[in-house]
Amino acid sequence: MQDLTLVMAQLDPMVGDIAANTAAAIEAVREARLEHGADVVVFSELFLTGYPPEDLLLREAMESRLQDALEEMARKIDKIAPETLVIIGYPGVRRGQRYNLAGVLLGGEWRGEYAKQALPNYQVFDEDRYFEPGHEPLMIEHKGARLGILICEDLWDGAPVRQAAEAGADILVTLNASPFHLDKPAERERLFAERAREVGRPLVYVNAIGGQDELVFDGGSLVLDAAGEVAVRAPFWQVGLMPVRFTRDEASWEPQGGEREPLLGAEENLYCALVTGLRDYVNKSGFKGVVMGLSGGIDSSLSLAIAVDALGPDRVHAVMMPYHYTAEISQADAAEQAKMLGVGYEVMPIAPMVEAFTATLADSFSGLAADTTEENLQSRVRGVLLMAISNKKGLMVQTTGNKSEMAVGYATLYGDMVGGYNALKDVYKTWVYRLANWRNAQEPAIPERVITRPPSAELAPDQQDSDSLPGYDVLDAILERYIERDMSAEAIIEAGFERDDVYRVVKLVDRSEYKRRQAPVGVRVTLRGFGRDRRYPIVNGWQPGA
Repeated sequence: MQDLTLVMAQLDPMVGDIAANTAAAIEAVREARLEHGADVVVFSELFLTGYPPEDLLLREAMESRLQDALEEMARKIDKIAPETLVIIGYPGVRRGQRYNLAGVLLGGEWRGEYAKQALPNYQVFDEDRYFEPGHEPLMIEHKGARLGILICEDLWDGAPVRQAAEAGADILVTLNASPFHLDKPAERERLFAERAREVGRPLVYVNAIGGQDELVFDGGSLVLDAAGEVAVRAPFWQVGLMPVRFTRDEASWEPQGGEREPLLGAEENLYCALVTGLRDYVNKSGFKGVVMGLSGGIDSSLSLAIAVDALGPDRVHAVMMPYHYTAEISQADAAEQAKMLGVGYEVMPIAPMVEAFTATLADSFSGLAADTTEENLQSRVRGVLLMAISNKKGLMVQTTGNKSEMAVGYATLYGDMVGGYNALKDVYKTWVYRLANWRNAQEPAIPERVITRPPSAELAPDQQDSDSLPGYDVLDAILERYIERDMSAEAIIEAGFERDDVYRVVKLVDRSEYKRRQAPVGVRVTLRGFGRDRRYPIVNGWQPGA
């Protein structure tokens, strides 16, 4: 009986840092050979550049740096693991065209390259901008096993899978950079099982992990047998090397059962995505930590818990900035949470600054009634204070607005929208509550009263969010249909929602595009996040009816 040990390298490359990614790949091969006796090591899609490199691909030096990296890998891996086959992703210019490639290295020589055939150009993907599609399969035989190489979207498309099987592949090996969104892990496994059954071959899926701007990759690399059953599943949200042993009987190669990490529940998966996205954005950008306004409300409280879990309490600084309308219980709850989580905390009353601005503006505003201008002034003073702390201490401002608020413009430009990153940007308000309850169930991190009291911006006397918005259950249901499903206003009404609520909400969404364009980046966790996912013109005359 023949056997083959394949190691899935589930790692977190840094976009653009080819030298560091190359060093990480070499070290991973050394470790995989030493600790697991790896015959094959497989990395993720575009590993050497990180994914997605976007317009870095257009830099003149890109190709020469990649060639240096490939030469270094061949030289060094030949010394430490000459009998180990390495399959790794990178871009490359061949015959004047740029391709998304998977290279195969053995014994100090690059034995072949596979060019990705199915180039995604939807949602967050824009690969048609950069790459030409490949057309040919690639078979690599090693220790008696014929490995058919695929790259990410090839699996979803299906045609390259069938092509590889028809070309004689014993095992399908796929390099991936598959971004996370809610329900994506289960969706992937259903599709991959279908592909494995369709061609009657075992399938290896190696995914990237970590955050990159608004994208986040969850890992969960896995191996399925020819019947579509999971033989090995790597952990989600953890870097590492995961081995799987294949054995050959008279007819075929079959993966032997190994570690099978469980699929995570929705709340845990989403929370881990937010933690990972924030952690990698802060660390990869070189910030010392984060500073954020802590209001005693649900959004900032959940954001604080996420920041602490991502960075540790020593790298998180919270500031309470009370005004006349800030409730005593808000101040008490903020102080309690800061103490509970052990973060740096200070109180900066803003009344003197707001009053100074008001006095300066008095002549200009003479004869005009008070309105949201005065409310926004409070928020903008808070933004000024947070940015001053950021500049002085090298801390990134973490903003705290949720997707429901960002959708309808319930946020203040240059006020509570000020900052570098927003972990909750793509999280609906109803999910904010679900996540807060889930986090507290693991270990208390948010005062219970923050979760149970009615939400309020506290910019006016006795103000509540429900004064100007439908209830969040209704609001989020309308938003999900309008933003993620592209349903028209009339179609949403036909689904059972009040006409006045629907038109009020969709008009707010359309009118607030200019605000969202000026909002900080945040991790994308739904099917349609604000950013690269949803590209609407700011100025337009579209009417949101049928």
